Amino acid sequence: MQQLRIMPDIIQNQTITSLTATRSVLEGAKLMAEKNVAAIIIVDDGKLSGIVTERDLTQRVLAKGMDAKKTSIGDIMTKDPDTLSPGDSAIDALELMSVRNYRHLPVVENGEVVGMVSIRDLYSAVKTGLEADIRETEAFVFGDRYGA
Repeated sequence: MQQLRIMPDIIQNQTITSLTATRSVLEGAKLMAEKNVAAIIIVDDGKLSGIVTERDLTQRVLAKGMDAKKTSIGDIMTKDPDTLSPGDSAIDALELMSVRNYRHLPVVENGEVVGMVSIRDLYSAVKTGLEADIRETEAFVFGDRYGA
């Protein structure tokens, strides 16, 4: 299978959805709903300081009965999250996310967040690549019998 890279093979030209750590959880949840994203980047002085996901909102706020208006997003974020580089392979990223039970990871280049990749993005790209490999193998093994 072709070695797919996070950028540009999996994601390209993303707009990063972010907030500062002092904003409220409610503001974060509204931003996620407005942008239709399942995770946002938390920044401090323009640098990545954390990540907040839908799972964080559920487990760290709702399930604990916390007030989303009064709780800062920085209080519930995952601080200093693991990151990927644009040149990392999709397979390696998928393995990291699987082992550590992540669904989203920021993609960082030269200290700047340039994207966010989801396990769904990676799974879809790897699945497409594997299917193409299978078609090529069938064409090689069986020739034109199957329309290859």
